[in-house]
Amino acid sequence: MKNTSAWVQAARLVAVPVARNWRLGGSDAVEISHRFFRLYRFAIASVFLFVVLFYGGGIDLGITRFGLFIWVAFFYWLSASLLVALPPQRPQGLASQLTLEVLLDIVVFTIMMHASGGNRSGLSFMILVTLAAAALVTQGRLILFFAASATLAVLFEQWVRALSHGSDAAEFVQAGIICIGFFATALAVRLLARRVIENERLARDRGVVLANQLRINERVIRDMQDGVLVVDRGGRVRQFNPQAARLCGASATQFTDLRGFNRPLADVFARCDSGSGEPASEVRLTETQSARVRLVPAGAEGDMLIYLEDLSQIQEQARQIKLAALGRLTANIAHEIRNPLAAISHAAELLREDVQDPLQTKLTRIIGDNVLRLDRLVHDVLELGRRDRIQFELIDLPTYLALFVEDYRRQDEAAGERLQLQAEGGARMWFDRGHLDQVLWNLVNNALRYASGASGAVRIAAESMQAYTRIVVADDGPGVPEDARSRLFEPFFTTYGKGTGLGLYIARELCDANRATLELVPAASGANFHINGKNETWRPSVGHEAN
Repeated sequence: MKNTSAWVQAARLVAVPVARNWRLGGSDAVEISHRFFRLYRFAIASVFLFVVLFYGGGIDLGITRFGLFIWVAFFYWLSASLLVALPPQRPQGLASQLTLEVLLDIVVFTIMMHASGGNRSGLSFMILVTLAAAALVTQGRLILFFAASATLAVLFEQWVRALSHGSDAAEFVQAGIICIGFFATALAVRLLARRVIENERLARDRGVVLANQLRINERVIRDMQDGVLVVDRGGRVRQFNPQAARLCGASATQFTDLRGFNRPLADVFARCDSGSGEPASEVRLTETQSARVRLVPAGAEGDMLIYLEDLSQIQEQARQIKLAALGRLTANIAHEIRNPLAAISHAAELLREDVQDPLQTKLTRIIGDNVLRLDRLVHDVLELGRRDRIQFELIDLPTYLALFVEDYRRQDEAAGERLQLQAEGGARMWFDRGHLDQVLWNLVNNALRYASGASGAVRIAAESMQAYTRIVVADDGPGVPEDARSRLFEPFFTTYGKGTGLGLYIARELCDANRATLELVPAASGANFHINGKNETWRPSVGHEAN
């Protein structure tokens, strides 16, 4: 008992530093291996107890001291049963428990070996298995302590047997070989276990990196403007983003074959997969959607990446580029026209002062009217070039719109009486005041031109929305013709004979420059224009806010 107590104390000294870093790299394999080790001990103890109770007389176990063997087998089974029933321990307590279990196995198997005739019984192999199992669970100096303990136990048993029964040198040599096997097995299994744990940790780290990369890739694909599909060799859709579902007119929960997803796209995939034809660059996916299709192989398994580029967006981008180039060109032309136009206007005024003939008077008036029209056109074009000179101001719309209506009535009292103001208290919008004046004057002039002569025929309203503020300019006129809606904001497009075709185009450009939108909203009657701008929750960048 004193020797056993000394072993336990020594094991504690070795196990304490190991317990501090028990789980190598945080591996769960340690706890799992320890649970299996307990189950193994319980199974071995049950086998020994069953064999000695039912076949005790017909086997060589306990051949020299059968009674001692039975009691030790029963004690071993009882201790293994109690330990296997214990709940899982924290990593800090595993080292102490494992030390107790391994030392108990060494003592039990050494006593069984002594009661069965020594090393020739073969029970030293059970100590070897225990050391191998412990090497899978523990680490560092503790496994060397277990091997040394087993060596001392076997040599002590051989020394006791030599004193009581006598023995030759061959038995000591055999015991020495067994002890060398203890150390060799413990170290070899420990090296293999360490390699397994390191591989597990590496796999876990790579799994975390891969999972993060997959989440990033999914987020990027989900937020892409282009549609993306992953199709396997059999034509089954494995993955797609919302843009692909929108372009193909498919449900976001529809995982099926490509033909059920979108038939025209499936035809393109079939031609490309069979090699019978080149994939079409442009495909009409639905009645209202067309896309540019690009197929890219995605791996050795035959998967295919299908990219869908919305043609309507491409056309809109091209249109914006053309309009921007046209705007720069017209601005340069307008600047060059202004000086000759002033000379023509001045010459017409001089002619008007000297002419007496009514026909010549009429002709000079025509010259003057067209000069004014051209001057207005030049002014609009040059104003468009100044749209980036913004001084943002948080405008209180009820006050601003009341002053706007009052100024309009002051200039044209009859037209001003047809204006109806509806402004919610507290509605505020970030906008350049001069730009907002120009936009509203344009919208109100257009509305009055097509509205009826009734009082309140043109409604001007301000509304506070949750994320923005809205200004509404609506009239009770005939509305915008259906064939003119798509071109309404294009430059030089007009349905008014005396118009320049730049009013609504400039108004929308000014709204864009002020981080707002101008749109024509469908209505039951008349034209309904909405200006949706930033409310007080937004802040302009430094240098754009008015002092």
